[in-house]
Order: sequence, then C-alpha cells, then structure tokens
Amino acid sequence: MFGTSGIRGPVGEEVTAALALDVGGALGIDAERVVVGRDPRASGRLLTDALTAGLRESGTDVLDAGLAATPTVARAVGWQDADAGVSVTASHNPAPDNGLKLWQPSGQAFNEERREEIARRVRDGESSLVPWDDLGERREIDAGEHHLDVLSEVEIDDPPSVIVDLGNGAGGLTVEALQELGCEVETLNAQPDGSFPGRPSEPTAENCESLRALVEASDAAVGLAHDGDADRLRAVTGEGEFIPGDVQLALFAREAVAESDVDDPQVAVPVDTSLAVDDALAPAASVTHTKVGDVFVAERATDADVVFGGEPSGAWIWPTQTLCPDGPLAAVRLMALAAERPLAERVAEIETYPIRRESIEVAEKERVMERVEKRVAAEYDDVRTLDGVRVDFDDGWVLVRASGTQPLVRITAEARDEGRCEELFELASAVVADARQKEGSG
Repeated sequence: MFGTSGIRGPVGEEVTAALALDVGGALGIDAERVVVGRDPRASGRLLTDALTAGLRESGTDVLDAGLAATPTVARAVGWQDADAGVSVTASHNPAPDNGLKLWQPSGQAFNEERREEIARRVRDGESSLVPWDDLGERREIDAGEHHLDVLSEVEIDDPPSVIVDLGNGAGGLTVEALQELGCEVETLNAQPDGSFPGRPSEPTAENCESLRALVEASDAAVGLAHDGDADRLRAVTGEGEFIPGDVQLALFAREAVAESDVDDPQVAVPVDTSLAVDDALAPAASVTHTKVGDVFVAERATDADVVFGGEPSGAWIWPTQTLCPDGPLAAVRLMALAAERPLAERVAEIETYPIRRESIEVAEKERVMERVEKRVAAEYDDVRTLDGVRVDFDDGWVLVRASGTQPLVRITAEARDEGRCEELFELASAVVADARQKEGSG
C-alpha cells in the first residue's frame, strides 16, 4: 500500500475516499492529535474530509492546515504538539494522482515499520471507534505563519531579485518569505490549480524551460521552481542555466559543512548520486549513501555526524532544522548564497563528469535483479547491494536497480572520462541483457 513516499496513485483507482477513511481510522488508534494539510489537487478536499472522518471517529482531534506546503504540514506536527501529520498530496506526480504522506513530530516521514503497521491495520480492518459524545474535534490552524517566522530567520544581505515558478502548487509561502527578506519577487504559475495548467508538477529542466528563458531575458539573479506540494526546489542561475540536481546538492552540502562544528561531517545522499558531490566535499566531508528516496535520506540524517541530506531530484534536508524536505527553506537559503556570490560562479566551481542513465523494461524485475546480483558478486570485489547492485571502480561506478513503481530496471554509469563512462555502461547493460534472456527460466 505504501511506497517510499507514502500512498500515491490515480484517484478513483488506487487512491479513494474509502482508503483515506481507513487510513484515518488506522492512524487514530494511537494518535490524539493529527495535523492535516493538502496540495491544490481537485480531489484533495474529498480525501481530506474522508481522512478527517476516520480520525474523528477514533476520537482523534484534527488540526486542519488547509491548503499548505507539505513541509509546513510536517513541521506543524511538532509545533502543535501533535502525534502525527498527514499531507494529502501526490507531490510531483501528474494531476490525476493523489496520495497520503504521514509525518512524525520530528518532521521525519513515517519509517518502514510505522508504514507497515498502518497498512496492516487497514488490511485487517482494525479500528478504535468511540461513542457519539467522544468524537474528535476538527479546527483550522494557520501553520504557515509559524513556518514563515522560521524562514524569516535566514539573513540575506543585499537581497537579489528572483523569479519564482510555483508550478500552480502550494508553495506560495516561499514568495511571502522572500518578500519579507527584502527580495524583489516576480512569480510564474502562481495561482494554485491542481490540474497544473502552467507546466507539469515536477520541476525538471524540461518542465522549467519557461522559467529558464524568463530569467535569461530579465535582470533577475535567480530563478526558483517548486513542485506541487513545495517539498522540492530546483534553481536557475541569473544567466538562465538550469542547475543540475547533483550540482545544487553539492552547493547546499558545502555550505552546511562549512557552517557545522561536527568532527568528520557526513552528507547523506542516495546511492545514485554523482561523484561530483564526493569531489566537491573532499577533504572537508564525505558522503554516506542511502537507498533512493528522501525517506531514507531523512533516516540517515538522524545520525549525529550527518549535517545535510539531499536528493538530486530537489529534496533538501537540514537535520538541525527539520527532517522533512523543505522547499521554502531551500529557497531562502539559496537566495542567501546568491546574495553573497552569483550562483553561476558557484556552479562553475563544481566539476561534473559524464553520466549515463537508461531504463529497460522487464517482465520479472525481481528475478532479473537476483541474477544480476549473483553474477556481479562473483565477478567484482567492490560490490554494494544497499539499493540494487552498485560496483565501484577507481575511476567510476555503475548501478543497476529495479524501479520501485514500474516494470523497469534502471542502469546508471558514471566516470571521470567519457570513454570510460560508455565502457562501464556497456558492461552493466550486457549483464542486464544476459539476465533478461533468462526470464522465465529457473
């Protein structure tokens, strides 16, 4: 039922009001107060009402944040002394989808154990219904005001101008925060609309072409882009260059390391992160790899020596602040960096390397991966199976991993030389091709 990013899928098929009602009932068994918020998708109100009904039937009080960024909901759990939070969102997924993401008071998403317990309760029909005169109450809260106060603590000297592409999502708080900090802000796709008419919700380079062109043609120093629930943030330099995710990760991580007083600091990143991050941090810090998914990055960020965590897709975590990816916080922190020195100069300092990614459709991805792992383990020494199968070489690495949601096996290869990158990619591709040929065999 749960993926690494919560419950997510097409509304009316995988995600229904009945499911939201059941999740509310399951969560309400051991929660007295729950914060609930949603992104602007058309199905959000219906799912929120159903979720709230399930919670209140269990005697749980609901603190309704209304239309709110996911990091606002996640942070509000602790601020409101609540037991849990639920974001009704499908984040960067397309408009037909919606979902539920559950949060702990620390701002960390429910871990695998807690997700499985909720799923078990739903499967078993377990609930804890209360009498009519003991139903939970529902009241509205303004969680954004507290979030805005936190963002306003970031200092921006000589605030630069910025264009913010909200993607018709829930990230309006970013605009408010930047204006309070003195930035001149122009917006793009600012009207919340869950059909995402301005661009697809995910802030990729392709989807943010209008932002890139607008920044290039203007005097703005920075362009910023959120996804539908504003947990992600991507950026464009004043010259109109869309910053690669690995490079943006390196910029944030470098600053976090410089600000920390931790001995031997580490930065938590997923296993498919570029060597550019390793090299940008050395020798001041090192990376620690996690499974792909911001949930796993957040779990590793609970370690005392981890000063920052991030995913190249745009999820950024400052563990001393919160364990949820916070797009508005990333926005104001990036603007502080841009005020000190242009982003283009900072980007130019990060050396990048050839990297190739490809997805291959397979009928039995689990069995294919079993064969890949067995063969690679027999042929290579430096093999890790944290998430898929990764082989590290002196001058590069390859990763073969199954998609978590689709019948695909993904191959990634990176090296410090173009020819070597192609060599490693072909090597991994041959292993996968051989495993595919044996599909259906024992």
